[in-house]
Amino acid sequence: MIESPQQRVGTREKLVAKDVNIYYGSFQAIKHANLSIPENTVHALIGPSGCGKSTFLRALDRMHDLTPGARVEGEVLLDGANIYAQGADPVVIRHRIGMVFQRPNPFPKTIFENVVYGPKIHGERNHTRLQEICERSLRQAALWDEVKDRLNRSALDLSGGQQQRLCIARVLAVEPEVILMDEPASALDPIATSKIEDLIGELKEHYTVVIVTHSMQQAARISEFTAFFHLGEIVEVGTTNDIFTRPKEKRTEDYITGRFG
Repeated sequence: MIESPQQRVGTREKLVAKDVNIYYGSFQAIKHANLSIPENTVHALIGPSGCGKSTFLRALDRMHDLTPGARVEGEVLLDGANIYAQGADPVVIRHRIGMVFQRPNPFPKTIFENVVYGPKIHGERNHTRLQEICERSLRQAALWDEVKDRLNRSALDLSGGQQQRLCIARVLAVEPEVILMDEPASALDPIATSKIEDLIGELKEHYTVVIVTHSMQQAARISEFTAFFHLGEIVEVGTTNDIFTRPKEKRTEDYITGRFG
C-alpha cells in the first residue's frame, strides 16, 4: 500500500474532503474531489485560472450556502464530523474555520472594532477581555507594533498589506482551528507579500492553513503539501517537494514546467 503524505509525516487529518462535487445551477465546477489536509500544516491549492481552486476552498467552510444556485455534494469532515450533515450549524463551522479573502476587506470601523467584531458577535462584552483579544490577535498577525498607538483610527487608513494582516487578525480573534486563504497576497506588493508569507509560516504552529495561490513560487516557499487542480478536478496531491520536482501526472508536469496555465 502506498503511504499518504500524512502518514509519512505522522500528523493526523484535520479536514477531509470525500467525493465533493460542486454545482452552479447545472454547471459542475468541481468533480469528485478527494483531499486530506493534515493538522498544523500549510496545504497549497494550485492550478490555472478558472480551474476550481477557490470554488473548492469555499466548500470547506460552507461559503456556498450564501451563493444562490450553488450546490455541494459529498462530505467535508472536520475532525471526523461532516460539516454538511443535517443539523450541522454553519455559524459554528465558520467559527472553527476562518476565511481570508483575496482582497483586504476591513469594515469601515476602527482597527479595534474590526478585530473584536467576531468575539462581540459571539457574545463577549467584557472590555478588558476584548482588549486582550485585540492585542493577542494583532500580535499573532504581526501587526501590533505598527498599530498599537492608533487602535481608534479607521482601519481604512491602513496600507493594503496592513489591511490584509488586520483581516487575518480579525479571523484569529475568534480562535479558529483552520484558516482558509484565497490568494491573500495577490493584491499586495512584494514587501507586503513577504510579510504575509512569513506570517503563514508562524500560523501553522497553532492552526491548519489551506491557501489558494496563483504563484507556484509562493506555494513552494510556504507549503508542505500541494494539490494541483485542472478543469474542476484534483489531478495530483503530494508533498510540495514531490509535486514540484517529481510529479506523477503529465498534466501536473506540463503546468509546473509552464506548458500551459
